[in-house]
Amino acid sequence: METIQRSNSSDTTFVKLVAKLDAELAERDGEDHSFYNQFNKIDSIKYAVIFYYEKTAVACGAIKKYDATSMEVKRMYTLLEYRGLGLASKVLKELELWAKELGFTKCILETGIRQPEAIALYKKNNYTIIDNYGQYIGVDNSVCFEKVL
Repeated sequence: METIQRSNSSDTTFVKLVAKLDAELAERDGEDHSFYNQFNKIDSIKYAVIFYYEKTAVACGAIKKYDATSMEVKRMYTLLEYRGLGLASKVLKELELWAKELGFTKCILETGIRQPEAIALYKKNNYTIIDNYGQYIGVDNSVCFEKVL
C-alpha cells in the first residue's frame, strides 16, 4: 500500500530521509558539497511530502516559496532500494499539486550535473532547462529547471 503524507521540516521522518540524502550528496558532490549544502537547510520548510510504501517512509521532497509566482523544489530523495519504481515522480506530482493549490504558477529547481538520475527525472516530468538562477548563477556544476503548472 502506498500513501503520501504532507508535512513540514519539523517531521522527524522527513529529517531522517534528508539526512540520508545529505550523506549521499556529500559523496557525489565531493569538494563542492559545502557550497551546495549551505542552500539546503530544512529548518524553515513549510511544505514537505513523505512517501510511504507499506508503512515505511521511502521517499521525500519539499517546496519553498522562491518568489510571488514560483515554488522551488527541494530535498528530493528516494531510498536506494526503492529507486526505479516511479516514486520520485509521484512525490514530485504531489509537490506540484500543492504548489498549485497554494496559488503558485511555476516550480523551479536546481540539481547537480553529477546527478544524472535527477536530471532524467525532471526531464521525464516535463521540466525544461533554464538559465541558472539566484545563487546558482555562474555555477558550472548546477543545472536549473522550471515547469509551468
